[in-house]
Amino acid sequence: MSSSGYDLSSSQYSPDGRIFQIEYASKAVEKAGTALGIKCSDGVILCVEKPLMNKMLLPNSSRRIHTVDTHSGVAITGFVSDGRQIVSRAREEAMNYYETYGSKIPPTVLSDRVGTYVHYFTLHGSLRPFGACALIASYDPEMCEHGLHMVDPSGTSHAYFGCAAGKGRQPAKTELEKLSLSKSDISVEEGIKQCAKIIYLLHDESKDKPFEMEMSWVCKQSNWEHQSVPKDLIAEAVEWAKKAIEAEEDDGDMEE
Repeated sequence: MSSSGYDLSSSQYSPDGRIFQIEYASKAVEKAGTALGIKCSDGVILCVEKPLMNKMLLPNSSRRIHTVDTHSGVAITGFVSDGRQIVSRAREEAMNYYETYGSKIPPTVLSDRVGTYVHYFTLHGSLRPFGACALIASYDPEMCEHGLHMVDPSGTSHAYFGCAAGKGRQPAKTELEKLSLSKSDISVEEGIKQCAKIIYLLHDESKDKPFEMEMSWVCKQSNWEHQSVPKDLIAEAVEWAKKAIEAEEDDGDMEE
């Protein structure tokens, strides 16, 4: 069905019950760099593929992973400006919760509040949906629980063992399912390696632009604080990932 006349407002439904502006926002996310999240036995890992749009940019500029509270971090993909607004709101929610209740905001509450904020922009004709997706890694010191959530442009929020967003969402989801995260207890060290492997497996050097890979974690090693993964661990994971991909390709050639 044609979207003509039904995509002028984010609060207008088409005859078959679709909101086209939300679908347009989702397509903007699908064209952005791949973002991954893995919930491990001892923490949560966030990983984002950041395409280098300009060779003159300084390293680590225009970050895709942000800290919103001591024990919480958000990875964004899609329109960077929209993602930063979501991050800003997440920081406000974390601060307001602490000022009101005197404790850190739990992962589920943070994701629900961010999802409600994103959903609000789909309810009014004077606003537009966010063209960004947010992956939230957080830890609840009171309950001693860590969680991974994802909020999409419609404002829907779910908890995950592993999730992906961006242009490599579907193949990344397939690779995450192979890890059987819901049944096995992998460590954050293994999770870092698997994230690096998925990112490099999906990257096509002949078509895709060069990229930087950002990683952060909330785990025992970081004292349950959201921090960037040390560069030496990332370098080791990248080296392992490239060797693993080459080994799989060689095995495939031998079978043929």
